Amino acid sequence: MNNNKNKSNDKNANNKIIIYQLLPRLFTNSCSNNVFNGSIEQNGVGKLNDIDKRALDSIKALGATHVWYTGVIEHATKTNYFQHGIKSSNSHVVKGNAGSPYAIRDYYDIDPDLAVDVNRRVEEFEALVMRSHTCGLKVIMDFVPNHVAREYYSDKKRSDVTDLGAEDNQGMFFDPNNNFYYITGQQFSPNLDMGAGKEQYVEFPAKATGNDCFNATPTVNDWYETVKLNYGVDPWNGSKHFTPIPRTWFKMLHILAYWTQKGVDGFRCDMAHMVPVEFWQWAIGEIKKLNPGVIFIAEIYDVELYRKYIFNGGFDYLYDKVTLYDTLCNILMHKQHACDITKCWQTIDGIQDHMLNFLENHDEQRIASYQKAGDAMKTLPALIVSATLSRGPFMLYFGQELGEKGMGAQGFSGEDGRTSIFDYCSVPSVRRWYNEGKCNATQLTHTETALRQLYCKVLNLCNQEKSLSQGSFFDLMYVNYCNLDPQNHYVYLRYHGNEIVIVAVNFGNEKSSIQIEIPLHAFELLNIKQGDYRLIELLSGRKMKQNISPSNKVQLAIEAHNAVLWKMTKIEE
Repeated sequence: MNNNKNKSNDKNANNKIIIYQLLPRLFTNSCSNNVFNGSIEQNGVGKLNDIDKRALDSIKALGATHVWYTGVIEHATKTNYFQHGIKSSNSHVVKGNAGSPYAIRDYYDIDPDLAVDVNRRVEEFEALVMRSHTCGLKVIMDFVPNHVAREYYSDKKRSDVTDLGAEDNQGMFFDPNNNFYYITGQQFSPNLDMGAGKEQYVEFPAKATGNDCFNATPTVNDWYETVKLNYGVDPWNGSKHFTPIPRTWFKMLHILAYWTQKGVDGFRCDMAHMVPVEFWQWAIGEIKKLNPGVIFIAEIYDVELYRKYIFNGGFDYLYDKVTLYDTLCNILMHKQHACDITKCWQTIDGIQDHMLNFLENHDEQRIASYQKAGDAMKTLPALIVSATLSRGPFMLYFGQELGEKGMGAQGFSGEDGRTSIFDYCSVPSVRRWYNEGKCNATQLTHTETALRQLYCKVLNLCNQEKSLSQGSFFDLMYVNYCNLDPQNHYVYLRYHGNEIVIVAVNFGNEKSSIQIEIPLHAFELLNIKQGDYRLIELLSGRKMKQNISPSNKVQLAIEAHNAVLWKMTKIEE
């Protein structure tokens, strides 16, 4: 049981945030070639301009309140745009032909791949932000604070802004005012090919690599294409040098302010826990002076740091990967029991509203992949729990609503159940839904169409029903272990005022009929009146009448791999 009644930190607390994450490079790419390790000419690329009103209206209709445009800032790539005044990247420090969206080349620029008119690429992004707002969607973009591409160079910065590293003392491994860490006296010599002759990549002295690799010889498993940023922490002894404020802090704040002033409504902060919490406390506070409504989402995987990064750092929301996401995946793969969901909310008790739930993102394997559930239609119970367990945000990854499996090796990305973020390619299910800009179901399979309709129903319910968007949570498992199969079933209440919804999910392979007890404590705490109720099942529209009291169990039938949400309305005498 959980009686937490704290409201969400979002400025519009009446709405549950639903984030639709997409990579523009892939989202509107209509080319079906998908040549292995193909170039941009062979496999095509999506454009910002193609994310038009029709596409945005379709995202909005799905139930989204926010759209996260992933990989829009200019990053290292093997595609040359030198004719547009953009320096080329050395191919030996680029992962894949398209390059990693998290190896930023210019924090002030938009990726030229995404522009119809490369010379107006920033204007095209500004127009996308405006279109998104017009369609009722807020815009989230990446902020990558921990590392940059090895050949970082900004051609779009203001004349009074100096590049990262330009003022560094390269003779010092650590200096509080350096932007990078230097492996003095050593050349960058990773355990992989750096080329030869004019094509060779040479870096002297070597800079520390983004995943806290403080030597000159990172391996292929390190983030060798990136350079670690220095926020004033000496990695040898952990000492902090934050007074005076380090130069890197000011540079990164300036970048956040730049995009905030262009209308961006929120930042998903990559590997936020690799940056000192003191920086976040300072920077988030400064940005919220510019726009109090801007939200900050932290990618963070250490549960012990959750409260620190919320209450000290100032983050609005954190990824809930290592609790709810991992548990739901394990339940789907029969490695954990459904009753273990109780441990998830207990672990984050008191901060549930700050946790962002998801079943997919660009880092994870597709939930319908063979490496996970193997069948998108079997993931409905996980979707219901992830989307309705709390008032916190829910995020889905483009193609998830179509059951995309992430099949096929693309080049740098292998056969791993993920959609590649490194290669030029298109996503089969999304490509057919996009249908060259028509954004319809005519090329989808019956199963894909049904799944998208299901997502649309569930995600819209999250804001149509106050009990789900604003309500509190009451776990029913502690009084129902004998009434159900705790390996496959999970039950709870969401409630707001007089509105009460019973949520029950079945992860099992068989249809189940269970009898749910609502304990006296719930009646007293929620001020539930005993008596006759009309119940409507929100997904199917089924109706029934039931006498609700602590002594009367509610009988629920749940299909295999399915869920029910029964909304209760008291019949007044």
